[in-house]
Amino acid sequence: MSETNSIWRSSLSSKTALLIVLLLTMVFGAMRVLGVLGPSYLRPLLPLGFCLMAAMPWMLLKPEGRRQIGLTQASGFYLPALAMGAAAALICFGVGILLFGSTRDNWFVTIGNSYRSIMDTSHFSIAMLHAVFTVPALIFSPIGEEIFFRGLLQRTLEEHFDIQASTILECAAFGLVHLCHHGLLRTAAGIVLLPASGALWVALMFLTALLFARIRKRTGSIYPSMASHAAFNLTMNIVIFSTLWQHSP
Repeated sequence: MSETNSIWRSSLSSKTALLIVLLLTMVFGAMRVLGVLGPSYLRPLLPLGFCLMAAMPWMLLKPEGRRQIGLTQASGFYLPALAMGAAAALICFGVGILLFGSTRDNWFVTIGNSYRSIMDTSHFSIAMLHAVFTVPALIFSPIGEEIFFRGLLQRTLEEHFDIQASTILECAAFGLVHLCHHGLLRTAAGIVLLPASGALWVALMFLTALLFARIRKRTGSIYPSMASHAAFNLTMNIVIFSTLWQHSP
């Protein structure tokens, strides 16, 4: 394993670099939870967290470090990556419908309801819904999460663990942070836990993260995994707005 301080802007020991990145993981996770489940005035924390995730390599790493985490052009594989991302979203949709129908235990229903809580969408056309909710979903999370999870976190973990263990840890963190989108539910009575469907949603997000990590490893670049992530989000929103939207309150 190479020395971490060879890729960081400041001279940092391997342990210090790991502590910094783990602390950032917790901070970004907290920003996400507050942005999704907190009061309305904290909602900007969600996109702000994605922007900060994307900025970290330029704030913390030397140019060689940015190359090592995958910020380098891929020679191809974009079409398969897009197809795999879309297929992963359809699998998540199928599992949710099969097990939970259109109830609140279906993760895509919960995500659709969270869109409704942001603003009054009663007079929105499908085109407006996609413009307001899908366009940001194609930009913020695919860029921020892939740079941070598949890039900076993965590379830093590899200084201390083998690639397989590092990938499992990174994907587990990705899965757990998605509990705030389904599993932890904000109601009038407060935050409630959906244990069964929440655990299954985390498992599905873990497997989806493994797919993105595999694409990242296959291509040596974060950009195809960004494309796959964007395809997942696009397909998810198409399903929500075309199939589940009319069934949720």
